[in-house]
Amino acid sequence: MADTVESVVAEGKQPQSAAEGKQPRSVRVVLLALMIAMMLAMLDNMIVGTAMPTIVGELGGLEHLSWVVTGYTLATAASTPIWGKIGDMYGRKGAFLSSIVIFLLGSALSGMAQDMGQLIGFRAVQGLGAGGLMVGVMAIIGDLIPPRERGKYQGMMAGVMALAMIGGPLVGGTITDNWGWRWAFYINLPLGAVALALVTAVLHLPKKRSKAGIDYLGVLLLTVGITSIVLVTTWGGTEYAWTSARIMELTGIGVAALVGFVFWQTKAAEPVVPLHIFKSRNFTLMSVIGFITGFVMFGATLFLPLYQQAVQGASATNSGLLLLPMLGAMLVTSMVAGRVTTNSGRYKIFPIVGGVLMTVGLYLLSLMDTGTTRLTSGLYMAVVGAGMGCLMQITMLVAQNSVQMKDMGVASSSTTLFRTLGSSFGVAIMGALFNHRVQDVMAERAGAAGARMTEQSAQLDAKSLAKLPAVAREAYQHAVSSGTHSAFLLGAGISVLVLIAALFVKEVPLKGGPKAATEGADAAPVTVVEAV
Repeated sequence: MADTVESVVAEGKQPQSAAEGKQPRSVRVVLLALMIAMMLAMLDNMIVGTAMPTIVGELGGLEHLSWVVTGYTLATAASTPIWGKIGDMYGRKGAFLSSIVIFLLGSALSGMAQDMGQLIGFRAVQGLGAGGLMVGVMAIIGDLIPPRERGKYQGMMAGVMALAMIGGPLVGGTITDNWGWRWAFYINLPLGAVALALVTAVLHLPKKRSKAGIDYLGVLLLTVGITSIVLVTTWGGTEYAWTSARIMELTGIGVAALVGFVFWQTKAAEPVVPLHIFKSRNFTLMSVIGFITGFVMFGATLFLPLYQQAVQGASATNSGLLLLPMLGAMLVTSMVAGRVTTNSGRYKIFPIVGGVLMTVGLYLLSLMDTGTTRLTSGLYMAVVGAGMGCLMQITMLVAQNSVQMKDMGVASSSTTLFRTLGSSFGVAIMGALFNHRVQDVMAERAGAAGARMTEQSAQLDAKSLAKLPAVAREAYQHAVSSGTHSAFLLGAGISVLVLIAALFVKEVPLKGGPKAATEGADAAPVTVVEAV
């Protein structure tokens, strides 16, 4: 008879398997399913991004191309906190399985799309499911694995992230070239089916049924607020000028909706995001650190391949491999941080070290110019990656350790949402600075004709770059170098805030360890795993 998993709240000692640091086979099977689901959420956009030129060639609708990504991103961001709350109210397993089904339905429909409008709509459905995948993974791990033991699994999660970022473009290109673009979506179905079957068969969590209804007004206000913010950061400086009426309107709507949301959460019977979780200093600090980490990480992953392709002459086909020094360092550091945290129960040092390394690494990246070698830039990237490795999973671990078990879902979703919003702001603000600098340098070095070359987009692909005259190509290389200097210098300045926030973190003993009995005000009951 197959093992089953029960998550229980214990006042006293842990079961022997958990105490010895060895999880039963059923937990390892569930973790495998969770990692598959996590990979689906992270891999999708990167595979689809590679297939987009082929998709546009068949479906047309080039003018709506950006909405294929924007629709997915909006649905994911808006649904993330809602999935977390549904899991807390009605049970983690049901919410997670529902998100997988919705994601797979959106994938299947996207693969069958006959025009760009259908594809955008089906991608939004897919995004709704994706919003629950990452939250479900983090919250279920929070239910199954005590925080003291959870550090051991950080390397696994960081490895999935690195694999998705490196392999996504390669897998997407291979699938599109050999099977057709529709399989960029269909590939999710067998992987998702495996995750669905494993979770259904092996994971058994206590069933919940909240007497309170869903806070529909809170859901509406939060959705409007998040959607407006993401649209501002997506459209600002590209579709519309930052000072345009449309951007101002969206900013006003977003601010008003979020202010109304915060006010309503103090009145709602079952708030979507209970504000009391922010009374924990550690949780609030982890939200800030997560936001900044997202800001810096996604900005770096956008501009580093661009710099290496435009300035160092690297191939766009292997763009994921260009990030290997950063992602490899992130993976190794995350594994080390997780192991040290598990063995010692101490974690405050990692946000501090992470803040220092990320700031120094981004400053070093800002020093790159047209003469910087790939070895040098690789070393600089490794420093940034090491800093991120100290932060990526530690922020979630500390945030979950700072709330009661009943708030595990909203804590996981809120932390994920802050990181997502940070990435939106990072791409927008660093992108605006980059574009402005590229325009200025092109005008200085190549005159009005040079400025016109990058008027529509400051990011030229390899084919467009190859067609430029030698003088214009050299000017563009200097422009990109100057643009990345400004973007990374801004990132370094923002990263200092991580170090400042980390200094105020209170090192509350992780639940599930020998010091659990001495936990302070931020503590919650101990979660343990038991094989039945």
